Amino acid sequence: MIQYLLDHAVDGGWEVVVGDMQAELAIAKVGDHPQGRAVRFDVMDETLRRDSITQADLVISLLPPHMHMIVAKDCLTLKTHLVTASYVSDEMAALNDAAKAADLIFLNEVGVDPGIDHMSTMEMIERVRGLGGKITSFRSYCGALVAPESANEWGYKFTWAPRNVILAGQGTARYRRGGSIKYLPYQRLFSRIEEVEVPGTGTFEAYANRDSVKYLKLYTLEDVQTLYRATLRYPGYCKMWDAFVQMGLTDSSYKIPDSEGMTYRDFLFSFINPQPGLSDRESLAFFLDEFQDGEVLRKLDHLGLLSDTRITLKEASPADILEYILLHKWVFEDDDTDMVVMQHQLEYELDGMQRKLVASMVDKGRDQNHTAISRTVGLPAAIAAKHILAGNIKSRGVLIPIVQDIYAPILKELEAFDICFTEQEFLVRAGELV
Repeated sequence: MIQYLLDHAVDGGWEVVVGDMQAELAIAKVGDHPQGRAVRFDVMDETLRRDSITQADLVISLLPPHMHMIVAKDCLTLKTHLVTASYVSDEMAALNDAAKAADLIFLNEVGVDPGIDHMSTMEMIERVRGLGGKITSFRSYCGALVAPESANEWGYKFTWAPRNVILAGQGTARYRRGGSIKYLPYQRLFSRIEEVEVPGTGTFEAYANRDSVKYLKLYTLEDVQTLYRATLRYPGYCKMWDAFVQMGLTDSSYKIPDSEGMTYRDFLFSFINPQPGLSDRESLAFFLDEFQDGEVLRKLDHLGLLSDTRITLKEASPADILEYILLHKWVFEDDDTDMVVMQHQLEYELDGMQRKLVASMVDKGRDQNHTAISRTVGLPAAIAAKHILAGNIKSRGVLIPIVQDIYAPILKELEAFDICFTEQEFLVRAGELV
């Protein structure tokens, strides 16, 4: 995102100011570009924050989502446009009327997921409807993964916010299937998976996202029989994560008072009982109902959960400790590359025939700076900012990129960065592809 804004700064007639609590990080991103300026920035410093926003025509906030509102309220007062890649919170949505009255754009959800998923979905929906098609089903899948050549025993390393990975799926997922709303509680989420084939890339497993139902209205698909959104992982991941859920290791609702100084083994056996006459490994296999030499135990071996390695976290929740353990094992190394995979499956009726349109996007990172996550989150936000500054977006208020004047130019320009979808279309007869 920063590189794109700097590359277009001369033509756009703008200066790019990059702020970070650690000024040296901002300096490294800006370099010696004549249109760039790096500053130390602390969002909790009210004077510094307001002075910075006052000088800006547009603010892009890549802060943690819970901090966006601090910035948004000042942007509203100081009449400054705002862009984020985060979901619209209830608090942000409540600013819609005030932002409209102030002639401001507060554009959110303009990253990859949310972001590219919205834009590509709406492009498909409107294109199919433009042909006269009646949409009957829509499924959407996305995963931020490590590239196959960089995969470990788990097929996973942290390429984005670790905390979000640890807490993924908590709560009850809901979606529509066969015309009915379905509910999937957290304790069954990772055992109810499906396979997704991405041409040229491989087979993945998918588990349901928390709430697909809200997208019925958002995507104007209220009359479809099926709407389902899910997260992609490499095969085998969900079975192991299900073991963590069943053991209680992903719980963030309470603290363990004596967590500091516990070993990994102590932590694990706080949740399961050693079986008389069995070794630790045999007890673990017994609890999980898995073979000692099976895939699940091999994955646990990779993490060293039966070791005497000590935990240094004070009064940590089980989820905190699991994150601590995984951060030491799922390290994204200097020579690793990441990958973002997205696929939409849209079924529709046209000319008396049932058809299925499958659109897939795969983007691999170039290096440690130009990762797939950095590209697919940062470039849509940067392109959106350019169009806002150029006056090309006429809508006002709290927006997401589901209208054509926002998503069309962004998708078009992303193609120049090889971030695009390939499509396959099939005829469907009696539930089978033809």
